[in-house]
Amino acid sequence: MNQFNPLNPRANRSRGAQTAQPLLRLRYWIVCLGLLIWASLIVSKLFWLQIARHKEFVEKAQKQQEHTFEVAPRRGVLYDRNLRELAMTVQADSYFAVPSEIDDKPATAHVLAQIVHEGSEDAWTSEPQILARMNASRGFAWIARRLSPEAAAKVKALNLKGVYPQKEFQRFYPDSEIAAQVLGYVGVDDNGLGGMEQKFDGRLHGEPGRMYAALDARRHVMGSTEREPQPGDNLVLTIDENIQFIAEKALDAAMLRTRAANGTVVVQDVHTGQILALAIRPTFNPNDFRHTTPALLRDHAVSDVYEPGSTFKLATYASALDLGIVKPDDMIDCQGGAITFNGRTIHDNQGEHYGVITIHEALEHSSDVAAVKLALRMGPDRFYQYVRSFGFGSKSGVELPGETRGLLRPPPKWGSTSIGSIAIGQEIAVTPIQLVSMVSTIANGGVFLPPHMLLTSQDKNGGVAGQQNTQLAAFPFHAGEELPDPLPTGAHRVISTMTAAQMRKMMEGVVLYGTGKAAQLNGYSSGGKTGTAQKIDPATHTYSKTMHFASFAGIAPVNSPVIAVAVVLDDPKGGGLSYYGGAASAPVFAQVAQDALEYLGVPHDIEIHAPHAPAKNLTVQDEEPVQEHTGDVNALIAAVNDLPADDPLRQAVNNARTPATPAKAPLNTPGKDNEKKSASPAESAIAASTSNAHPASSPQPEIVAVSLPTGKTVKVPSLIGMPVRQVVEQAALAGLNLQVEGRGLVRSQQPEAGAQVLPGSQIVVHCAR
Repeated sequence: MNQFNPLNPRANRSRGAQTAQPLLRLRYWIVCLGLLIWASLIVSKLFWLQIARHKEFVEKAQKQQEHTFEVAPRRGVLYDRNLRELAMTVQADSYFAVPSEIDDKPATAHVLAQIVHEGSEDAWTSEPQILARMNASRGFAWIARRLSPEAAAKVKALNLKGVYPQKEFQRFYPDSEIAAQVLGYVGVDDNGLGGMEQKFDGRLHGEPGRMYAALDARRHVMGSTEREPQPGDNLVLTIDENIQFIAEKALDAAMLRTRAANGTVVVQDVHTGQILALAIRPTFNPNDFRHTTPALLRDHAVSDVYEPGSTFKLATYASALDLGIVKPDDMIDCQGGAITFNGRTIHDNQGEHYGVITIHEALEHSSDVAAVKLALRMGPDRFYQYVRSFGFGSKSGVELPGETRGLLRPPPKWGSTSIGSIAIGQEIAVTPIQLVSMVSTIANGGVFLPPHMLLTSQDKNGGVAGQQNTQLAAFPFHAGEELPDPLPTGAHRVISTMTAAQMRKMMEGVVLYGTGKAAQLNGYSSGGKTGTAQKIDPATHTYSKTMHFASFAGIAPVNSPVIAVAVVLDDPKGGGLSYYGGAASAPVFAQVAQDALEYLGVPHDIEIHAPHAPAKNLTVQDEEPVQEHTGDVNALIAAVNDLPADDPLRQAVNNARTPATPAKAPLNTPGKDNEKKSASPAESAIAASTSNAHPASSPQPEIVAVSLPTGKTVKVPSLIGMPVRQVVEQAALAGLNLQVEGRGLVRSQQPEAGAQVLPGSQIVVHCAR
């Protein structure tokens, strides 16, 4: 054992060093171990952060430092056939906020809402909605999108902290309301809603881009990078903007004149099936879509059905001629205006008691008896095949959303008298597109051509339409006399060329000598057929005596047809003759056809003369009064229930489970018919397809009538034995509306003379010679 020696210090130091060396080594290794553990922990943490959780932290960083959102692509342009823009895309200012930069969010939302909020219809930019979006995110919140230049300038002038502009694309319709239901509109999220915008949304929309807004540590926007969106395809429609304007102008005048609930005009090229114009009223402005309603978006030309009435007799007569059952000059016995079969009696117009007349005269005077006889000679099966071949009971395939196939039951589901009803346009429901296609088939020589509204490279005049990266070609309309070769898919011959020629001359006779005199043109021959049909009253499950469809379907010129025009007015009003097809719809055809043919430069085929008398000068003898509907209303209801689930009318049935509010029974008309009833779902669907579509902000004007002060009643005058003109005067003096049925002198009236009714009530008089 070493001991401390005070006389030998060197030895003492040597012994101390030997003792300290193990301690130093221990300390060294302890420090190294600590450093190793510390380094291992750091490396482990770095591995955990940089490798194991790398993706997670990168995503968090991106969320904190960037905001990613889609940039809508430029939608393709919708052109008319002459390459005039009907729908185009322009740039507009949108504004977003970075909520973390805003100190007082409620105050900022309040100030912004005062500028960008456009009314109760625009809930998205209300103050509560803006504030809710700010509170829901720290990095990004939309304030308002696609503002008007005035509103964008006001927001910019505020220079609010945390509020920034962003350029976006906006859909713009340069002609405002022109062809609104055809085009549809684009919502705030750039989705097509209605019309061609919806039907071809995938092609028009294009591929969206992406924008990255970078933020610094203080949440300030430093800049952005953008992946460019791919624009959508441009499409060329068959619509001619000028003919569309002509049709809408004429329809506007008719709506003002007749006070109809809604109206439809369809103009078609008879040799290609192309729709040159499709006018719907009431309408909307697609540039102001926030103030539209689903009812205004409804395209009555393809989504609504109605019983065509006498216009359908064209199909009946054409089928009989094509089968060789009769010829235009053959004689047919109209039996004094009545025919009874299977226990049911069908009458001709009130006061008409035709005997033996020619087939073409029977069509000119719209004899129901003659039409029923022709259908009975054909038999149900052959007649049904012709009706189907004309395109009724199936979708036409026109490029518009929401098309229905109409209502047509097969013969096994017909009643014992259904063949007679269908022959005169009852127990069948059609669309205006189907109606115009039928007369086009007669006009072009007997070939059904599916209607269409999108031009393709297969159309006449060459060129390519509908491709974004290809040179677009205009398709100016030129009157042709030849059908496409080869025929398009779905085209087929319905009647022979001879039968079509015979029908065209008979249709011309209707305009020259029959019920369609108001459809005469100046310098052009024309032909067609009038129709007036009763509407179903969903409150009573019966056909209404006061609500009608007035229609006219015609062609021009007759000798070398160029266009077919169908006009359908839903529930025209005004008293007198204004709700009949010859008075309400035929003048619309005349105005549209005259102006369209002149615009197209079609040569005149008859002598130019002084303008023909306007429709208001028509007399009762010129018109075709509506017949009392003797068909089975349940037949149409059953047809609705038989439709496929994807048909718009059947979908309306599924949405109509809540009974409709029954209408009040007419005053002073006792009996079971006045009991209040709820509409069945099927009836509601039929009624909904033709209901008034006027927005609440644009109510229809009241029917003008002389009336007594509110609260008093009017005594119904005695009208028995009076001529119609005197009846009209007496009704006006009494402040009553008038419905005339038949021709000649008044033989009966409802309500009876002496009854007390409210001012403005309607009275129905039945006339006969």
